[in-house]
Amino acid sequence: MKRLVVALLVGAAACQPAMNVGGGLRSQDVELAAFGQLPRAMPSADDPASPARVALGRMLYYETRLSVDRTESCNTCHLLDSYGVDHLRVSLGVRQQLGPRNAPTVYNAAGHLAQFWDGRSPTVEEQAKKPILNPVEMGMPSADSVVARLRAVRAYRAAFAAAFPGEAEPVTYDNVARAIGAFERLLVTPSRWDAFQAGDSTALSPAERAGLREFVALSCPTCHRGTYVGGGMYQKVGIVEPWPEQGDQGRWAITHQRGDRMVFKVPSLRNVERTAPYFHDGSVTSLEDAIRRMARYQVGRDVSDAEVARVAAWLRSLTGTIPEELIAPPAPPSAEAAR
Repeated sequence: MKRLVVALLVGAAACQPAMNVGGGLRSQDVELAAFGQLPRAMPSADDPASPARVALGRMLYYETRLSVDRTESCNTCHLLDSYGVDHLRVSLGVRQQLGPRNAPTVYNAAGHLAQFWDGRSPTVEEQAKKPILNPVEMGMPSADSVVARLRAVRAYRAAFAAAFPGEAEPVTYDNVARAIGAFERLLVTPSRWDAFQAGDSTALSPAERAGLREFVALSCPTCHRGTYVGGGMYQKVGIVEPWPEQGDQGRWAITHQRGDRMVFKVPSLRNVERTAPYFHDGSVTSLEDAIRRMARYQVGRDVSDAEVARVAAWLRSLTGTIPEELIAPPAPPSAEAAR
């Protein structure tokens, strides 16, 4: 099969000028504008948020009342103080059940083209609805049971009224998702890579700049491009050589289109240093081994240890700053607040 070629597409960020990134990498070698700097937030154009809605979303993100046995919350699998992941191969849900896939990070996810590895939800709001009702994950029997549980808590009735003013009945399942989504749309992690793109030539070391050159030379930006260095397209795993594990067929289970077998959403590489294990099945624990696997199965290259080390050096520059104040766990409404 023909080797993948570098396709650094200049999209919405094309208004930014190309930059000389130093170390011999010239502007004609790579358009930094094809990557793009991280925004301060990822708001919904159709459903603007308010501080009250974000505050409610933060409460709900940590709320174990959203699981049938009151043991699980969004934060159980997507730990905000651990770069949005649980570091398990696959996550544990209610009654210690194992999920089928590795839990991706929630950080920066609202900017992706879709949610879940198979892209079955177009937005973080739609995504938020599914784990709560999933029998393996949070196990609630119905949307009505979620709403009844929240309506029984006086503090939640007040918080929903403040977050959704003017609605006759603000405590709804759709509004649960809208609030969680409003919170998640603020979960961005700016990194030294963003400072570098903004013009700070000292933000990356010479070794990291060499890693960027290697990343491009290996054709990685064919898929891992854009503001999130991924998250913007679907791709087959195992382009050049069949992927070792074929049990999970990816988007095929959603679309039933023959061409979608083994196709998954391309993950963002932001914070990849801190989000192991890797891939949809959590089968690889080492960043260096993940680079080797991608080179072999996607590009047809057996890369040297030196090449791997250079790419890994640049990828570590994508580790961003967690918004500590935003993600501080709120005090949950107490049982005394229930009617």
